[in-house]
Amino acid sequence: MKKTILLILVINFSCAQEDSTINEPENKIYDLELIHPTKNIPWSIEFIDEKTIIYTEKRGNIFIVSDDDIVEVEGIPSIYERGQGGLMDIELHPNFKENDLIFLSYASGDRESGGNTAIASANLIDGKLINLKVLYEGEENTTRGQHFGSRIQLDNKGFLYFTIGDRGNRDVNPQDLNKDGGKVYRINIDGSIPEDNPFVNDIDTKKAIYSYGHRNPQGIFLHPETGKIWTNEHGPRGGDEINIISAGKNYGWPKITYGINYVGTTITKNKSLPGLEQPLYYWVPSIAPSSFEFVWSENYENWKGSLLVGSLKYMYLERLELKDGKVTYREKVAKNVGRVRDVKLSPDGLIHIAVENKGIFRLNPISE
Repeated sequence: MKKTILLILVINFSCAQEDSTINEPENKIYDLELIHPTKNIPWSIEFIDEKTIIYTEKRGNIFIVSDDDIVEVEGIPSIYERGQGGLMDIELHPNFKENDLIFLSYASGDRESGGNTAIASANLIDGKLINLKVLYEGEENTTRGQHFGSRIQLDNKGFLYFTIGDRGNRDVNPQDLNKDGGKVYRINIDGSIPEDNPFVNDIDTKKAIYSYGHRNPQGIFLHPETGKIWTNEHGPRGGDEINIISAGKNYGWPKITYGINYVGTTITKNKSLPGLEQPLYYWVPSIAPSSFEFVWSENYENWKGSLLVGSLKYMYLERLELKDGKVTYREKVAKNVGRVRDVKLSPDGLIHIAVENKGIFRLNPISE
């Protein structure tokens, strides 16, 4: 019986890998340049302008880097650093130059009672965070160190989206609308709940929930053409996903998955069920996706319209091409650079990546 079960798993997963070929192009169209070294974990990078980067470190620091000038930001909230939790994403308001408003996601709590993911806003003035306001805080703290999420994205209508992973409680949190974890959320920038959120009128639900049935989304972007929110998320062993987020939809975790437990046992035999969303794409084997970006720039030959995904497991940046809503091509970028934690395009369209224990790199296009 054990041999039969093992054979079924092997056949099933080899089928899932039919479109998973990743290419290694011979002609490189960029040079990789380390522009800011760090021995710590740079978790998120953003741009104040073309020459000024602001970034977070997981341990609980924020730095502003411009040429050779480095400023450490003061006024950081208390950070609960445990396992995968710490200071995570940073997002600047589109009118940052006028209102100095930024948003943070971080683990909040203490060593005894545990913690959960929090979202806050603050004004960044003269290198210091002031008027810090907690906009949302996941409830039911736990000392588990996994699956905090968390990424932040503003849309064109002024709504703030963010993610919280399932916090290691996969069999409860993702499918329970009265519990935090395993969700994509949407709030107004003042922390209030939008009137048209999908569950705002339902009893016994978290009103900020926008979609559910997620495992641990760590990449997010706003598609510049469609205005849709796209995420990627860690699967278990196999089954990392790309999802286009729609209001009120259930993305299936853990009722359906293309992955298995880390020890090799089955989570569920179901890869699809009625009423549950299918991913746009899934990886088998897992690449451990960390970040997500849409290439709108024409600085890199034939890359416009591609997706960029950081891989923690394989230590590269992955580029994916799509046609008719399907991934048709994958390639390795910045091979062996290290654990890519974030990827962002600067205002002038240059790709930057944050690499754990190494620093921030820029991909400089090679001119003909």
